[in-house]
Amino acid sequence: MKSLTLRNVSKTYFDPYAGAHVTAVSDASLAVGQGEFVSIVGPSGCGKTTILNMIAGFIPVSSGEILLNDQPVKGPGPERGVVFQSFALFPWKTVLENVGFGPKMRGLPKAECDKIAREYLALAGLADAAERYPNELSGGMQQRVGVVRALANNPEVLLMDEPFASVDAQTRMTLQEELTRIWQERRPTIIFITHDVSEAVFLADRVIVLSKGRVLKELAVPLPRPRVWDRLIEDSAFKALSGQVLQLVRSA
Repeated sequence: MKSLTLRNVSKTYFDPYAGAHVTAVSDASLAVGQGEFVSIVGPSGCGKTTILNMIAGFIPVSSGEILLNDQPVKGPGPERGVVFQSFALFPWKTVLENVGFGPKMRGLPKAECDKIAREYLALAGLADAAERYPNELSGGMQQRVGVVRALANNPEVLLMDEPFASVDAQTRMTLQEELTRIWQERRPTIIFITHDVSEAVFLADRVIVLSKGRVLKELAVPLPRPRVWDRLIEDSAFKALSGQVLQLVRSA
């Protein structure tokens, strides 16, 4: 079953600095299965974030269509959660209140919101941080809060735009392992944007390589799960697939 489909999607916009229309995405088609984890990679300016923003409903398509469960995407909706590179937490709310914000906006009683929030915080190993504020947490912990805040709203699709780019390398590897563990437990559909080829391969069932707003290549990732860096970092299949993706990105 395909939960998300892009059919011949294009996006053009007027660049006032260039004084001309620019094509960010051109005739892109993509199908993502329910519960699938898909990474999208490509050089800067290839249209990765534009595609994510169109799926999120933040910007309209210029042509083509985006369907979620056969229904056209016309704007933002709670069935699509978004995690940005910046942590984007409410600094005046506790961690518990941040994670419970989505359920609260759906009109659930406070007790139910707190229950859902505590469940997801426990899933991410953050139960002890529930009453703390974002500025009392490390960058890695803040980003974990951002991930489970999006998941607590029970989205069908989780859209992640380079969410680990602003943390150090060790924390990033830990977050990648945490994300794959949480995904395996809850199985949302995830579309993950990244510049990091190793990250894309480590996380995904399938890697999409973009070039100049088009889908250049799709590669399956047949690596077994659960995935941990200690086992994969020297794995020959992992290194070969990462090298293949890197070559494609460089050619793009």
